[in-house]
Amino acid sequence: MLHTLLDVFKDAAFWLIDTFGHMGIFLGMLIESACIPLPSEVIMLFGGFMAELGKLNFWLVVTAGVAGNLVGSWLAFYVGKKGGRPLILKYGKYIFLNVNHLEKSEHFFSKYGSATVFFGRVLPVIRTFISLPAGIANMSFRKFTVYTVLGCIPWNILLTYIGYKLGQNWMLAEHYMKPITYIIAVIVVVFVIYLVVKILRDRKRQAD
Repeated sequence: MLHTLLDVFKDAAFWLIDTFGHMGIFLGMLIESACIPLPSEVIMLFGGFMAELGKLNFWLVVTAGVAGNLVGSWLAFYVGKKGGRPLILKYGKYIFLNVNHLEKSEHFFSKYGSATVFFGRVLPVIRTFISLPAGIANMSFRKFTVYTVLGCIPWNILLTYIGYKLGQNWMLAEHYMKPITYIIAVIVVVFVIYLVVKILRDRKRQAD
């Protein structure tokens, strides 16, 4: 069932890009960032492949991806800010929002603070849903926007570049991206923990 659903989302991503080009990239990434699990890896890798074919422009693909991420994240942030957790839990099922995913994002946000909006953009699951707890926590909209853009740019460039370089073999990247993504996630989490420990130690020294 889940595998079939993922195939449907992948087909939807292909259709958007084939039909609307750069605007399809924008719409696909907007949908993914608005907590509907359209796979961003497929969108950007396929966008890179289309750029390699000459049908799309590499940097316009990246720009459309980042813009879509930002607008979709704004929507999710606004829902979290205005509707709060009860609204999300009540209606989230209609957009395939998994409650466990939301709770994981909330836990990550509460543990590491607003910087997770930046770091979370490369983490599986977290990157799709992190905007909701940011909105619920009433994070500064300006800070949220800056962190979102800075976090999305390197991820989208990387995916587009891989799709561009692999060409017709771009689908191989999707298969190998998961373990790479998890490795990146571990590195980022370790780095965040290091920063938290360093900040706590500095505060303790100042207090002493």
